[in-house]
Amino acid sequence: MELQALTALSPIDGRYRHQLQHLDQYFSEYALIRYRTEVEIAYFLFLSEKKFFRLTAKEKTGLNRITEQFNTEHATHIKKLEAVTNHDVKAVEYFLRDELDKIGLSALKEWVHFGLTSQDINNTAIPLLWKKAIEEEYLPALTNLQLQLQKLAKDWNNIPMLARTHGQPASPTRLGKEIMVFAERLQQQIQLLADIPFTGKFGGATGNFNAHAVAFPKTDWIKFGNEFLEKKLGLRRQQFTTQIEHYDHLAAQMDAMKRINTILIDLCRDIWAYVSLDYFKQKIKKGEVGSSAMPHKVNPIDFENAEGNLGIANALFEHLSLKLPVSRLQRDLTDSTVLRNLGVPFAHTILSFLSIQKGLGKLVLNEDKIRKDLDQNWAVLAEAIQTILRRENYPHPYEALKALTRGNAGIDRDSLLAFIDSLKVSKKVKLELKSLRPDNYLGKNPKIL
Repeated sequence: MELQALTALSPIDGRYRHQLQHLDQYFSEYALIRYRTEVEIAYFLFLSEKKFFRLTAKEKTGLNRITEQFNTEHATHIKKLEAVTNHDVKAVEYFLRDELDKIGLSALKEWVHFGLTSQDINNTAIPLLWKKAIEEEYLPALTNLQLQLQKLAKDWNNIPMLARTHGQPASPTRLGKEIMVFAERLQQQIQLLADIPFTGKFGGATGNFNAHAVAFPKTDWIKFGNEFLEKKLGLRRQQFTTQIEHYDHLAAQMDAMKRINTILIDLCRDIWAYVSLDYFKQKIKKGEVGSSAMPHKVNPIDFENAEGNLGIANALFEHLSLKLPVSRLQRDLTDSTVLRNLGVPFAHTILSFLSIQKGLGKLVLNEDKIRKDLDQNWAVLAEAIQTILRRENYPHPYEALKALTRGNAGIDRDSLLAFIDSLKVSKKVKLELKSLRPDNYLGKNPKIL
């Protein structure tokens, strides 16, 4: 069958393509070829800038136009060259040599890929496309999700809610604060991710500029390489490498993304539980079916889909971050095939962000149910009462409240008031204890901005 969304092996290119197809500008085979071409041309222009040869303004414009106008026809031509060379980066070099012929620069063809190994191109092209994808797609999408959570936290900050620890009723909290827990966790992890630099390798066949140095021994190639990556590509050059970069920073970024995904799995499960408790209802879209057999159902499918995709992404990020930093001696090829899957966990992650945002947008607060649960759990005031009694040096207050409340489902306002009346404390303390209610025993939290 001809490849199309319905026949694709992966749901990324099939079922979910309409949501993720824009990622092909970073992670497709076409994208990798385009970024390789961009790096090769940038290097060629930088050699000219450093006076290894001269280029006129018109010739520079012609070279830049190759990058600017690069399209799938060019990539297809490079793939045809690769079919002959059986080497993907060498095919890009041959393509550019042909392009130099077209713009009258045949005499300079030997400067294309001068002194380089293929990994000088791969280990700059891939970090460059990864950097663009993180900055243009991942961080904006994650930041939007974090801000959506922060807004919901602010909107719901004054909603008292029964907390549950170990699945059991616990000291009351605020719904907004519980959402803010996730907003803060994401914000902190975004900052940690942003602190990890984007790095690249550029130093010849085994990382020592051997060919460069033997051809031009007076040139400071270390300075040259550092300046090229930092000023022209926006990458930090690794100073000591083998043939390939060590991928430690890339692994750290994926570990950070995996950690963020784990936080979001936690969020999905909590929201799912709140929906199950009927704390949230969900907006109904006309024509949608919740269950093929049970017409009444409105399932929290967005959070379930997100959880599943986050799990797939984390499994792949885990393999990538464990595998990529390991390479036999000065280089083996295992990183090459693994890196071609870089966009897969990225895409599953972006899909999850979209699902969570959609799910959050469908939530309808059921405040009556939340308040009813609070009103049915007066036993949670046992912590407050025994703590005040401790302050008053009352004998064995914890044990007294334990005897009253533990395993007793019948604790309500009246039984607590009766217990308070039986206490041998001052009238003032009794009034203080009687003023407690599940919906006002909420503690203190920072202001949600």
